[in-house]
Amino acid sequence: MEQKKKYEVSILLPAYNEAGVIGDTIERIRALYPEYEILVVDDGSTDSTLQEAMAAGAHVWPHPYNIGNGAAIKTGLRCAQGEWVVMMDADGQHRPEDIARLLEYKDRFDMVVGARTRQSETKAHRDLANWVYNRFASYVTKFKIEDLTSGFRLVRLSVVKQFIYLLPNTFSYPSTLTLGYLRSGRSVKYIPIQTKARTGKSKIKLLRDGTRFFLIITKIATLFSPFRVFLPISLGFFATGLCYYGYTFFAHGRFTNMSALLFNSAIIIFMIGLVAEQINQMRYDRIE
Repeated sequence: MEQKKKYEVSILLPAYNEAGVIGDTIERIRALYPEYEILVVDDGSTDSTLQEAMAAGAHVWPHPYNIGNGAAIKTGLRCAQGEWVVMMDADGQHRPEDIARLLEYKDRFDMVVGARTRQSETKAHRDLANWVYNRFASYVTKFKIEDLTSGFRLVRLSVVKQFIYLLPNTFSYPSTLTLGYLRSGRSVKYIPIQTKARTGKSKIKLLRDGTRFFLIITKIATLFSPFRVFLPISLGFFATGLCYYGYTFFAHGRFTNMSALLFNSAIIIFMIGLVAEQINQMRYDRIE
């Protein structure tokens, strides 16, 4: 049986309907890093993405139908042959030249992430959403997160495979991976990068972005340390109930139903946070 060739680095490109740019992206990577594996996971494209990637010389793993960006990443991680894996977008946003900058830190950090700067060509509403993600995630993790949703990152394959079961099939896999690494005590390094406007039509719409915003906020709240979120909310309800009780007692000499509702809500939210914290701990018990 022929043994698979081993590479030092695999460059993983999840792709969906990127026929217009995938070939050029692969050729630019090959010109800079001819010794690295270039792995394209075609997520059920309806155009000629698969054929263009194969013609450009990449190793291609196709999905029979569109499953999701995160699912393509998981397939790529299972198929990659390199000791290290660079994940990047196939739509031309990320500069292949920046791969070398990620690799400079590979022996010092468990994950290296390209953090988009203000000079990057991104839309205003996404910049605002990313700012909220980063601030909220930094509060929850007590670690300065510079770009939670960046898809341009470097990881060691043997380590990241321990986190595959946590990753969703959707676009929120970068935030899940970052929070998973930090929750497990792994080190994360951010380096500044500039991205270009994507080539072609965006796969994410404004309405879908709004839904995605709330899903990622919820994921941040529950994936890392639920108690960091639920405890302040519980205390807020309790304090509000206490203040309202004091007001009604001294002003009207009675205890109202609203005060009871606020106190009960505080207890329920506290218990939900406690249970969520225990469930979250069990999820990470599988990781070495």
